[in-house]
Amino acid sequence: MILPTKHIRADRALLSVGAELLGLLRHPMTVSRLWDRFRERRGNLSGVAPVTYDWFVLTLDLLFIMGAVGLEDGLLRKAKP
Repeated sequence: MILPTKHIRADRALLSVGAELLGLLRHPMTVSRLWDRFRERRGNLSGVAPVTYDWFVLTLDLLFIMGAVGLEDGLLRKAKP
């Protein structure tokens, strides 16, 4: 689930989806705006597995636990290096 396995494609593993989300999170934004941008990006790519909102939230949870993102004033922000 976190890493790709023979049952979970690499483009659907939480770490892969998390990397995509961090790439889209160039500036602070709401969770709903990030979800919209993520769906738009995934819709433009061919051959990638679809990601549900539940999977998106699990990915955000993982990024938060890892300290890669934080929530401040209702906006998601990348953690400072």
